[in-house]
Amino acid sequence: MASSHLDHVYASGFGLFTDLYQLTMAQAYWKKGWYNRKGVFQLYYREPPFGEPYVIAAGLDLAVDLIRAYTFSEEAARYLGSLRGATGAPLFELSFLNYLQRLQMQCDVDAVPEGTVVFPNEPLLRVEGPLPQAQLLETALLSIINFSSLIATKAARVVRAARGDSVLEFGFRRAQGLDGAITAARAAFVGGCHATSNVIAGQLYDIPVRGTHAHSWIMCFEEEIEAFRAYAEAFPDDSVFLVDTYDSLDGVRKAIQVGRELRERGHEMRGIRLDSGDLAELSIRARAMLDEAGFPDAAIVASNSLDEYAIQELKSKGAPIAIWGVGTKLTTAFDQPALGGVYKLSAIQKDNGSWAYRAKLSEQAVKSSNPGAQQIRRYWNAEGQPVGDLLFNAHRTDPTDLPPARSLRNGEQLNLQTDRHTDLHRPIFRKGELVYERPSLRAIQAYCRDQQRPFQDLKMNPAFPVGLTEDLYQLKTAIQAELG
Repeated sequence: MASSHLDHVYASGFGLFTDLYQLTMAQAYWKKGWYNRKGVFQLYYREPPFGEPYVIAAGLDLAVDLIRAYTFSEEAARYLGSLRGATGAPLFELSFLNYLQRLQMQCDVDAVPEGTVVFPNEPLLRVEGPLPQAQLLETALLSIINFSSLIATKAARVVRAARGDSVLEFGFRRAQGLDGAITAARAAFVGGCHATSNVIAGQLYDIPVRGTHAHSWIMCFEEEIEAFRAYAEAFPDDSVFLVDTYDSLDGVRKAIQVGRELRERGHEMRGIRLDSGDLAELSIRARAMLDEAGFPDAAIVASNSLDEYAIQELKSKGAPIAIWGVGTKLTTAFDQPALGGVYKLSAIQKDNGSWAYRAKLSEQAVKSSNPGAQQIRRYWNAEGQPVGDLLFNAHRTDPTDLPPARSLRNGEQLNLQTDRHTDLHRPIFRKGELVYERPSLRAIQAYCRDQQRPFQDLKMNPAFPVGLTEDLYQLKTAIQAELG
């Protein structure tokens, strides 16, 4: 597959795509002589968004581009050299800046494929490598994975609500910047949207692009019908008329008239769009008018502050809308604009090459972390339904004897009662070299759809079992006892 083109959107190098404290820690590791000492970091989230029991992992392909192109340019080093500490002395040593310019990624990265259903505290991605390098990746990886996964999850909810209708991502104008709009369009497609209005995202990611015209087109003409006629002349086979600039039902009548004129010339009106008013009532009346006039195949497109809740309500009222243009509330994840993903150290290599495992403690239980180089094993019953997930330490030489296990939720014994399983993490990088065959975006979307299907009834039983192997649970308990 071709690159996902992150380097086309941003300046190359990516070294400065970080928070300052990542760089100060990297210099401190370097000064300690730990530039080759390995650490393991887990990227996971704590609480699922939108009342969902899970998140759809997204953004991996962007992360691949980031890691492959991660370097510090001479210009970046000069900028860092200009920074000053509290006394006015240079914040970064010249030798460290030279180290950054020579830096070549040596990390191992494992991750769940994009489109995978992932539960709280399960790592979407794991980085193992030299401490300065693994640390420097934190900020950019979190930015990419958090936002992409949030929008993919929101899009999946909207697509489910549409129940087979086409859903178009229409949020470019309300997105958090040009870069946010591009990432959101890609993530929305992963989550199941059928097309986007975002032309640059269409070009970069081969997403179908769709659109009609705006009210400004209508307002450029003295008569609404003349605007429709001019648009039909420009796009005789692709005319969808926006009918609500003045009076929606009168606009439908005029669209029908122009549709008849198109048909006389051997073309067909594609549909109408409603962007205001009572969408349920207007769409029902418009559908009757179109059908009576002999345009049963003309689609009704709806937009205007739509989300999964609005679509569900309109569906319940019998609105015959076939295409949903969802903008602001999808592209900005309007009701929960951030996913609380974190990136936590879970192991560090000792002088003798063995591993010391780490866990964060907190007065808030939700902020405690789990130790080990965690892999996710998903168990299935004979009918192919998922019955639970188990986190185990990937540093184990023989992970075949995993059960018994303990619930992450309450520490009680967890019996998954099946030996059918899938390990979710795939190798992505080994010592900085890409070993993952990157699927196309359409393949990712299809995988995402298939991954969600077994979990569709999970709202009925949100307590999907997720646990730690007994040895990992005991390791976490011992660390808590030692540090507590």
